[in-house]
Amino acid sequence: MSAVTIVDSTLRDGSHAKRHRLTTAEVAAVAGGLESAGVPVIEVSHGDGLGGSSFNYGFSAVDERELIAAAVAAAPASRIAVLLLPGIGTKDDLHAARDLGASVVRVATHCTEADISPSHLGVARELGYTAIGFLMMAHMNSPEGLAEQARIMADAGAEAVYVTDSAGALLPAEVAARVSALRNGLPAHVAVGFHGHQNLSLGIGNSLAAVDAGATWVDGCTCGMGAGAGNAPTELLAATLERHGGIETGIDALTMMDVAEEVVRPLLDRPQVADRESIILGYAGVYSSFLLHANRAAERFGVSAKDILIEAGRRQAVGGQEDLIIDIAAELAAAPVAS
Repeated sequence: MSAVTIVDSTLRDGSHAKRHRLTTAEVAAVAGGLESAGVPVIEVSHGDGLGGSSFNYGFSAVDERELIAAAVAAAPASRIAVLLLPGIGTKDDLHAARDLGASVVRVATHCTEADISPSHLGVARELGYTAIGFLMMAHMNSPEGLAEQARIMADAGAEAVYVTDSAGALLPAEVAARVSALRNGLPAHVAVGFHGHQNLSLGIGNSLAAVDAGATWVDGCTCGMGAGAGNAPTELLAATLERHGGIETGIDALTMMDVAEEVVRPLLDRPQVADRESIILGYAGVYSSFLLHANRAAERFGVSAKDILIEAGRRQAVGGQEDLIIDIAAELAAAPVAS
């Protein structure tokens, strides 16, 4: 029987869905529930990683260090993970999170920019973290190109490297090709992971394709609570992987369903569904966290969020370019109306 490590990112990727307004009590309740279901790794931080609370990305209601501390206290048997994007998070953030009890860090870069990750991965290893590389917007690089980027992270000390479908744009065969390329191109001791979104309603299908291709780390969010249409729901991952050849995750699927219904679903500000704008994210290959930014810009400028997202996709906008959404909305509002 094979084994897969599930990382639940409700308290990080789900921060986008909550506009980064998670409270300490909510984090403690979710982390405690996830631990009771046997979730081995729980990711906690601002949606854009350590240090992400800002005007550009959205301010957190509660300092993420307080949220990390709350999760560590509520889930002592699970490992607490954090995300760091070079240029947003710093070495000091890594030290602070480690002092609070976090033990896993995912260092995330655009899928062609792994060369900015080695110093952060090195510091993470020095601090005793399990260091993981995260190649975001993986649909924007070929399988071969992605494998080259993954080797940079592995050489810098990453113990696993992720194919990260940040836009929810990949199809199962495309996921399999990228995961296989990483698995074949990395040393055997470096694991391969997959992070999927539901923008084309393929989060679970893509995760299964990733596992079949050699991924042994897979991300989910309880109730799908995440950016865009959300992520592969953790409760569905636990259930489907158990049925998919009896893959061991250490998670009790029935308890996980209870946590989803009783703890997390009441926190949702809106249903995590693939509506028109969410589908556009996957269809046009747009970063999932752009959704709420586009909705706000559409309301402010009196234009269509769909048109904003389509244009962002045309311009191949990537994570970190949230300010481009305002520029696009302003340009659309100023454009002459066709007669």
